[in-house]
Amino acid sequence: MLPSIESLRCFASAAKLLHFRAAARAVALTPAAFGQRIKQLEAELGTPLFVRTTRTVRLTEAGLALRPLADRALAAAAECVRVGRGAGAQAALELVLGTRHELGLSWLLPQLDALARSLPFVGLHLYFGSGADLVLRVRSLEIDCAIASTRVSDPKLDTIRLHREDYAFVGATALLAKTPLVRAEQARGHTLVDIDAELPLYRYFRDAPEGGDRLRFARLLRLGTIEAIRQRVLAGAGVAVLPRYLVERDLRARRLRLVQPRVKLLHDYFRLFFRADDHRRSVYEELARELLRAPLR
Repeated sequence: MLPSIESLRCFASAAKLLHFRAAARAVALTPAAFGQRIKQLEAELGTPLFVRTTRTVRLTEAGLALRPLADRALAAAAECVRVGRGAGAQAALELVLGTRHELGLSWLLPQLDALARSLPFVGLHLYFGSGADLVLRVRSLEIDCAIASTRVSDPKLDTIRLHREDYAFVGATALLAKTPLVRAEQARGHTLVDIDAELPLYRYFRDAPEGGDRLRFARLLRLGTIEAIRQRVLAGAGVAVLPRYLVERDLRARRLRLVQPRVKLLHDYFRLFFRADDHRRSVYEELARELLRAPLR
């Protein structure tokens, strides 16, 4: 016996909100009627979909597997209604796109009007977070897709390559004039600034053929986000590897200088990533093509 669309709608609401009363309000049902719908669906499928305690609601393994399929079924049902009513235009679609703070403000936000004209059927919302946070939220369906240069090896996620991201090892001009960093032993007079202890930015220098793990810094300062690192480096608080697009103006204005300029740093790519089982891949491909029209800044 196939589950009803209304039962799937109730399940999708509960899976998203993880709060049965709030989910019942979202689909305009009483809590009792909503709970009955969920029980009926679990009986039809022969497996529990939620684990409920007095304080929490969470999805079972079967519920986690069902969630993207239920979303696809509901989207297909809505498309059936639209086509059945003779609508010719592409259906409206709401997407939440995650991005890093500095990339979102400098590059993505200025594109929103152009994207609205190019993709009028997509309502685009932004979510700002760090790379690891973005990956986690896409995987758990809290946001639809995201842009980051974070390496994604999760088989549940798929990616589309966007712009190449180059990096520069930089320090404040005044700092490097006072305390040079030309020879490896001079690193002992400097602070390295990075996102966390794994050194995700510095590795673009360290792993480069001419780079290597030869610099020993006085200390490591961890600041979590790239723009915060840029601000502290400009203030002379340390040296750091930063995206080239982000510091290009600072280099031209001579607020920053390259450190070890003969070393050719590794590069990466920004990627648009989303769930591999998301049926909207064609939309993400269109979005990626439009995003590639605007250079990084």
